Formats: sequence, C-alpha cells, structure tokens
Amino acid sequence: MPIPGHIDPVPVPRTPAAREDGRIDLVGLSKDAIRTALEGAGMEPRQAKLRSKQIWHWIYNRGATDFAKMTDIAKAQHPWLAERFVIGRPDIVEAQVSTDGTRKWLLKSPDGHDYEMVFIPDADRGTLCVSSQVGCTLNCRFCHTGTMRLVRNLTPGEIVGQVMLARDSLGEWPSTPEGRMLTNIVMMGMGEPLYNFDSVRDALKVVMDGDGLALSKRRITLSTSGVVPMMARCGEEIGVNLAVSLHAVRKEVRDEIVPLNRKYGIEELLQACADYPGANNARRITFEYVMLKDKNDSDEDARELVRLIRKYRLPAKVNLIPFNPWPGAPYDCSTPERIRSFSNIVFEGGISAPVRTPRGRDIDAACGQLKTAAEKKSRAELDRLAEEKQAALG
Repeated sequence: MPIPGHIDPVPVPRTPAAREDGRIDLVGLSKDAIRTALEGAGMEPRQAKLRSKQIWHWIYNRGATDFAKMTDIAKAQHPWLAERFVIGRPDIVEAQVSTDGTRKWLLKSPDGHDYEMVFIPDADRGTLCVSSQVGCTLNCRFCHTGTMRLVRNLTPGEIVGQVMLARDSLGEWPSTPEGRMLTNIVMMGMGEPLYNFDSVRDALKVVMDGDGLALSKRRITLSTSGVVPMMARCGEEIGVNLAVSLHAVRKEVRDEIVPLNRKYGIEELLQACADYPGANNARRITFEYVMLKDKNDSDEDARELVRLIRKYRLPAKVNLIPFNPWPGAPYDCSTPERIRSFSNIVFEGGISAPVRTPRGRDIDAACGQLKTAAEKKSRAELDRLAEEKQAALG
C-alpha cells in the first residue's frame, strides 16, 4: 500500500518530446537498435548490418558527431544519414571548474529540461558522476538535489551523452584505455537510478560494451537510496558495483533523513545487500554515510553500524561524507573530531571507513549539492520582474 505524501516516489514514466526536426539520435542505442533504425529508414538489411557496425565504431571509438567524417562510408550516403539521424550531445548551459579541478556542467535536454554532471579528477583516476533523472523523487532531507521535484527520467541517450560529452571535454578521442582521464563512472548524480532502471541498464550496457566505450563493470558504481525490489535485478542485469545511501542506523533517524526508509526499512535493505549478486570481498558494497552533527554521528551509532554489517556478513566498506551545507539546510556537519572518532570505531570493527574529502564545494558540485543553477536564475529573474512591476506601479 502506497505511503501518503512524497515518500512513495515511484515516478510515472514520461516520454520525452521527439526532436523537432524528426531525426533519430543514435547515441545510447545498441548496435542492434542502430541497425533496426537504419532498416526502418529504408536501408537494405545487409547494408544496414554493415553500416551499423561502422557508425557504432565512429560514435564510440572516434567520438564523431558528423556523418561526413565517417571516411569508410560512401560520401553519397552521408546526406541520406544526416537527413534522418543525428549523433547528439547534451547542450551545455554552463560549465564550471572548481579550485580543486572538479568540473561541473549544467546541461539542457532537447525538450528544455536542465540536469547536471560532475567530473572529479584524482591522481590515479578520474570519476564522472552521472545523473539519471531530471530532479529527484526521494526528498532526502540533507540533500539539496532532493529538494527538487522529479521532472522526468533521462533516456539512455541522455545518460550515455553525459559520458560522451565528458570525453569531448577531456579530449579523449579516439577512445583507448591507456592514459585516459575518465576511468570510472558513478551513477550518483541527480535522481534515483533504480527508479529509472531500464534506461540506466541500457545506457550502462552501451558504456560497458567492449567494442565501444569499453568501461569495465568493475569501474562503474550505481548508488541507490534503497529501492529494495530492484536491487537484485541491478546485480543480475547490470552487474556493476553497488553503493547504498545508508546515512543512519536507527529507524527514527533514517525515517527522517531518508524517507524511503519508511517503505523499505534498514533490515530489509541490508538483507537485499547480503543477497546482491556478485558481492564479495573483491567487490565490496559501499555504504555512504553523511555525517550530520548530533543526528547520526555518535559512538553508539558507529558501534551499531558495525553490528549490522557483521550481522548480515556483508563484504562492505563505509564512506564517511562530511555534510556539504547549502542555504536553508536543516543540519550542520559533524566536527572533525567526531568524524574521526566515528571512523576509528568502524575501523576497529574490521571495516574500512575512510573519510571522503569534499570536492567541488565552491561550485556546488560536492555530494548532495547538485541542484540546477537554472532554478536559482529563474527565481532571480522572477524577483527582478516583480521589482520592476512594483516600481512601475509605484
């Protein structure tokens, strides 16, 4: 039975508007889907099979966005393809770079909706934080993104498009494993990935395809707030690493800060983690735990976290995340001393509990801070118009 209010957040699927020019965007389609699209446009089946392989290679190995650059396809066919198809990218509304090198992009979909992605460079890796929805349904109280309403799910093409755009920006074409900056993907941007399961699965299959972007499933992590019924399917059908936004070990606290807990409780969630296909000591489940002052950061909370992980025999590590403040946030960050004490107790329990270094705070790109700048600008614009109207009346 659905729980009244904003904590039973299964979205109603909304189909994005078709492109105004009527063309089909090939980004995000599987090889078979590209072949089917070519055949549907009138190409002879044997030729469509060959051309789909060539186009796939140009899109995902070369980063091509123009059919005219595809030198192994007859020049006479280029206009035919360009008239019917497009190799798209999200429109960039704004690109920001933090003092620590973190990059954030505000993107716009063809039907005019804004969403964000973040790239976090490190010495030995580069991680792209990818969004799965425009807005979010979950309303987690510590998360700025969670103060938005869900607009719609992103399509497979819009999810893959974020990876393509990052590769463009980093100059990583042709695509080769050696020397690339973008080495890891985390489905931790805007939205709950498991409430857009089909699109996320289809997008990640394209990303993991060995003939394409070829990112190993071991380098991809999907983060969920605990959509228990979809977790097993995630392990079976996608097979990537799992991260769980836990954030509290007491029911009343998690009910408050992660309202989804009222539907799928902690014990049910941890059992789903224990049953997650492929989880082992080499592929541990990551528990994300945001540190909130006087809310979830006591020594007793740390000991209860250890007890629960041991009870369910989970191959796990815990990422302790200092709370990233935003205007109007109802919480404060735990003190460094409190975080250190919490971490020590978990470590002493035999569980890795590193403290994550906040990245990109100065451009609102840190964990829990993603919320489209367009919202803020539109509010400012409304205020300005209201002032002008008042001045005219006065």
